[in-house]
Amino acid sequence: MATILGSIIVFLLVVLLHEGGHFMAAKASDIKVNEFAVGMGPKIFQKKKGETLYTLRAIPMGGYCAMEGEDSHSQDSRSFGSAPVYKRMIVVVAGAFMNFVLAIVIFTITSLFLGVQTTQVASLMDNMPAKSAGIMPGDRIVSIDNKETKTFAEIIDAINDSKNDQVEVKVLSDGIDKEFKVNTFKDKEGRKLIGFTPIIKRSLLTSISAGFKTTFQVVEGVFKALAMLITGKAGLNNLSGPIGVIKTIGKSTKQGIISLLFITGLISANLGVINLLPIPALDGGKFVLLLVEAIRKKPVNEKFETFINLAGFVFLIGLMIFITVFVDLRR
Repeated sequence: MATILGSIIVFLLVVLLHEGGHFMAAKASDIKVNEFAVGMGPKIFQKKKGETLYTLRAIPMGGYCAMEGEDSHSQDSRSFGSAPVYKRMIVVVAGAFMNFVLAIVIFTITSLFLGVQTTQVASLMDNMPAKSAGIMPGDRIVSIDNKETKTFAEIIDAINDSKNDQVEVKVLSDGIDKEFKVNTFKDKEGRKLIGFTPIIKRSLLTSISAGFKTTFQVVEGVFKALAMLITGKAGLNNLSGPIGVIKTIGKSTKQGIISLLFITGLISANLGVINLLPIPALDGGKFVLLLVEAIRKKPVNEKFETFINLAGFVFLIGLMIFITVFVDLRR
């Protein structure tokens, strides 16, 4: 029950902010919005306010902001197609923008509660490599194997990126640069560590900074994963479909509100990136078509646009079904 409730809350929040981005941008551009829907399928609630019908639908996955003339030709002066191309571009990317904003806000909140792990050593574990090498509490780790480390996450990444069982750790100790050769070991999850805990800071400014940095790291991680898929270094079995996402949300729900918030931020940032990919039917694909229109100074052929959007939609649905059946269910 907790998994279902947690999943509904996460999906509704992420979709509400995404579609809300489109909605607010459309209203600011004086584009008529016929319906603002959260969820898909049959309506379970509806309310007409002004020219817009607001609906809540039965399936808590997806949603839409139905603008006048978005999918068909309209003579209305306030239709989507009648707006200047730059305004339509803003409307198209506004959904993903709000997903990034949501991620930043969530990661800022979680950082305020949990604190931000710094690159400065708080304590060293007994009989572990870092202590044996001579690193001291208060030392600030500035690089691992000549890779600059500005965050604790970068320290962990640099250690795990090393192909050797020993890393070169450069620290700043009382204003003096020191270097150590430190062996690594693996924890139960297979991550390479050197055996220290970082100083944790809690402040609004530090947390806001962490919110932006974490969002950037998630976005960067998505692009790296996509690059690995394209180059064949990773397979589709590394992806998750709806069932896999719901399972992850369920685990986070059991771990508490902060964990659930964090996974919501991850999903929101991921959705923002995926939506901006130049794939027909996604916001990124629509943006490319608008870019072509801006360059050519005339709209893309309507039949061609309909065809590639349909092809993109079929591809995405097929991919989701494939991942659900051959990856999620097999897990």
